[in-house]
Amino acid sequence: MRAMTRRSLLTATAGVAVGAAAAGCSSGGDGGKTGGNGTKPGGATGQKEPEKTVQLIGDGSTANTGPQPGQPKPERLEPGQTPPQFVIFSWDGAGEVGNGLFPRFRKLAKDNGASMTFFLSGLYLLPESKKRLYDPPNNNLGASDIGYLTDEHVKMTLDNIREAWTEGHEIGTHFNGHFCSGRGTVGNWTPTQWQSEIDQAKSFVKNWKTNTGLKDEAPLPFDYDKELVGARTPCLLGQDNLLPTAHKLGWRYDASSPGGRQVWPEKRGGLWDLPLQLIPFPGHSFEVLSMDYNMLANQSKNATQSDPSNYPGWQRQAAASYIAGFQRAYETNRAPFYIGNHFEKWNGGIYMNAVEEAFKHIAGQEKKDVRLVSFRQYVDWLDAQDPKVLGKLRRLDVGQKPAGGWKSYLAAEGAAGTPGSPTTAATT
Repeated sequence: MRAMTRRSLLTATAGVAVGAAAAGCSSGGDGGKTGGNGTKPGGATGQKEPEKTVQLIGDGSTANTGPQPGQPKPERLEPGQTPPQFVIFSWDGAGEVGNGLFPRFRKLAKDNGASMTFFLSGLYLLPESKKRLYDPPNNNLGASDIGYLTDEHVKMTLDNIREAWTEGHEIGTHFNGHFCSGRGTVGNWTPTQWQSEIDQAKSFVKNWKTNTGLKDEAPLPFDYDKELVGARTPCLLGQDNLLPTAHKLGWRYDASSPGGRQVWPEKRGGLWDLPLQLIPFPGHSFEVLSMDYNMLANQSKNATQSDPSNYPGWQRQAAASYIAGFQRAYETNRAPFYIGNHFEKWNGGIYMNAVEEAFKHIAGQEKKDVRLVSFRQYVDWLDAQDPKVLGKLRRLDVGQKPAGGWKSYLAAEGAAGTPGSPTTAATT
């Protein structure tokens, strides 16, 4: 197991050792799991960790269990220090429907000391028998363009969300009904309607025990009002009117912009704007958005079941696209790299295989300055940086290297090696 993704500029905080171990951190010594302070679970003395105090919230669907385990502590770049390469894997919907994809990628993250962001659809915790509790803007009562889960799949989703948070992952929101077309599309919603959608999404998470009748199940171990700091909208629509509401709620980022370039981010409407990015698409002169659906759209024209003879080549192409996006950023401007996914089995599951292949390539490079983190952890790092340094990073275009190298480009103002202007590097 490799812990290089969580070291150095992002180092785990001292805290509940068992939580840090669950997040996949390792000491690199005897191979044993370690807590955030470098000790093995239970502490160096072998004493048992004190039990957490659990404060139930509302009907007991959620609870305040204290700080989230396994969270890194952001550190400010030193003058002339090379910025780390951040990579954020995120998942839209985040429901487990018995295909094993949620636990598959939780395990992949755990094995590599990584964190991810799971954008939970609120409806995935609402039984279909209670669907009339959902009043979507500009749509009929109980309507949804995604299916409601079975009672068993609701329970599976709860189990995975509970474990994911304990392992250090972020739980964001993908809202509810996923309306992407027609009169009711989220692209037409007003800020007030977005507020209603958010209130309902949070309510379904905070009241699942009442809605499902699963009274004996353990609560989700977080206060969702405090946990929720970011989102991705359905089909990347409606960001303009979402942002005022999100800013009012104190959210810190939004991941809904389409067609972003691989450059360092800036804020929009008071939130960090973290878009899906255009990345190289092997075999084509155009670039593709860094999401499984966009690979599908370009390969099989939106068909989710195509000629199986195409699957091996398409899988190689998708994996190579993600890897090319990573390499371009890593070798040049070090812009953060965002990859979006769904728990799906389109075209025989090739996109899940491609994502896993790319993840293993990125995590297995033995590059100590690569960070596989959640969106929340990434904006923690951004907020800890000198704004002047972030400004210099934003000057670097796609595929550009800093003039004179990082030591010169990010040197302190007035020091030897004063930063110059960026130069273009030839990249693929």
